Amino acid sequence: MLRNIRIRLLLNGLLLLSGFSGYTQGVTNNPDSVYIRTNYTKIERLIPMRDGVRLFTSIYIPKDKAEKYPFIINRTPYSVAPYGAEKYRTNLGPSSLFIREGYIFVYQDVRGKWMSEGNFVDTRPFNPQKKGKNQIDESSDTYDTIDWLIKNIPGNNGKAGAWGISYPGFYATASILSNHPALKAVSPQAPVTDWYVGDDITHNGAFFLGNFMFFSTFGQIRPQPTIKAPERLNLGTEDGYQFFLKEGTFTNLNDKYYKNQIPVWREFMKHGNYDQFWQSRTPLPHLKGVKPAVLTVGGWFDAEDLYGPLKTFEAINKQNSNPDNILVMGPWAHGGWARSSGSSLGNVDFGSETSVYYREKIEFPFFNEHLKGKVTAELPRVIVFETGTNQWKNYKVWPPAEAKDVDLYLSPGHTLSLNPAAGSGAYDEYVSDPEKPVPFTSEIRISPGREYMIEDQRFAAFRPDVVVYSSPVLDKDVTIAGHILADLFVSVTGTDADFVVKLIDVYPDSTTNRKNTPAHVKLSGFQQLVRGDVIRAKYRNSLSKPEPLVPGQVTEVKFELQDANHTFLKGHRIMVQVQSSWFPLVDRNPNQFMDIYQAKPADYLKATHRIYTDGEKQSHLTLKVVE
Repeated sequence: MLRNIRIRLLLNGLLLLSGFSGYTQGVTNNPDSVYIRTNYTKIERLIPMRDGVRLFTSIYIPKDKAEKYPFIINRTPYSVAPYGAEKYRTNLGPSSLFIREGYIFVYQDVRGKWMSEGNFVDTRPFNPQKKGKNQIDESSDTYDTIDWLIKNIPGNNGKAGAWGISYPGFYATASILSNHPALKAVSPQAPVTDWYVGDDITHNGAFFLGNFMFFSTFGQIRPQPTIKAPERLNLGTEDGYQFFLKEGTFTNLNDKYYKNQIPVWREFMKHGNYDQFWQSRTPLPHLKGVKPAVLTVGGWFDAEDLYGPLKTFEAINKQNSNPDNILVMGPWAHGGWARSSGSSLGNVDFGSETSVYYREKIEFPFFNEHLKGKVTAELPRVIVFETGTNQWKNYKVWPPAEAKDVDLYLSPGHTLSLNPAAGSGAYDEYVSDPEKPVPFTSEIRISPGREYMIEDQRFAAFRPDVVVYSSPVLDKDVTIAGHILADLFVSVTGTDADFVVKLIDVYPDSTTNRKNTPAHVKLSGFQQLVRGDVIRAKYRNSLSKPEPLVPGQVTEVKFELQDANHTFLKGHRIMVQVQSSWFPLVDRNPNQFMDIYQAKPADYLKATHRIYTDGEKQSHLTLKVVE
């Protein structure tokens, strides 16, 4: 997705996807680039869709005609560059392993982007009806593309696969819905799946401000096919905290920087609740009658689309009888499995090259089996990397059948306990001031970045508006695998509030640095973020129908943090931090029940929040624990 961290530098005016893309305007000494030029012929075609719109498509065909090859397709809104039959990409396919294996690689600009004709619609809704000549969606565009390729590109074996990372992952999911008989294998990777509920745009109703920079380019209207990239905003600072605090409101950002010229931003502002605009854009309810094998991939520390892979895998399992459906979750940031060794992230070392393992042992065999008939090993249904112990685990289902619900109570004295505390309403209290929001990172940066998902949280633990609860030193390993449910009992002096819950692994003071630990970092007492998420309390009962909080009334606010698979090792401690801002990752809540997208500076007020820690209304987390 989305966000500044996925947008790379422009090269000769072309915007590239962070997924796994690359190209060159000339010959390079890169071995893959040389091999591609020597062994593949590139052609470019405008492939007609059923309504007459033509989609620009780059096709790389093996010169060796000794066998017939399957297609492997990547549909993208981020450009199939380079343009020109004589200009070649420096890599092809999901990884370099595919180049020498031999595939027909297909890259397509989606409808309304770059050199394709037609009008672009963000996360275009799926049309479940039988589509005629003028009824289109991304699944029909995929169907028409595959059909044209099979009939017009010689030397193919009649099989096709599709893959994509992030927004192209959304198009990979859409390809499943095409039901083309030649489509045999699909891999949605970090797929954009529900922008409102848990992917890029909002989490449980709280807006993620990192989207501001992304849509400054991606959201611009493209009136006609072009290879020219839109210009990006220059905000004149790298300090995102101060910038967004100064600029203040959504209206100001829109008027001053967007000049009211980004239509999708205006749509977001009009649809603050989970209404039909958002609901129509998720493919999850339509993942029925799935025919191709599916390999869904995600990263435990993906700052953008952690929700997508988990929910896509879940939806296919629930709505299909015994589907060929595999889930892979590794210790990666957004797209990290495709373009890194996966040996570490930020200051955390994973002890092995996890991305290399995935590419060689999982992804490559998956496509080879279903598109070429080369069966090397039967892949398990669930392949997940367990951080903490740093080992791969295989399961039949997710969450694992052996994972049991365990309640972890936020208790008096800022402690965590497995047992509820008797009492009559003890609480911890703090003041939430929108003029001094809690930062989400200790770094000075204009984009959210990716490493905050695993960052040391000591910078936040000392703030008076962050409440910290800690367990005793663990006398044995504690492994969580699956959902994390936050169940808070709160009261506020305002009529709305955000609540951020962070689950943290506290290292012993005796911990020494590891191989990949930067020299300036000390792992002694390190507070590693394992999982954190946010809810806007007015959406506690329904994302579609917000309700105000009643000042002074104890209220239950329950929400699901996204899944994790982590072992808190013996000698470590478990920590939970609760706060009411996470800025500027998430926009500020004015502590008033209102349309925040229309808020004015004067609307942002201080409020006092209480977290209740004993009695019948004791706040707690429910974890999936594997004994």
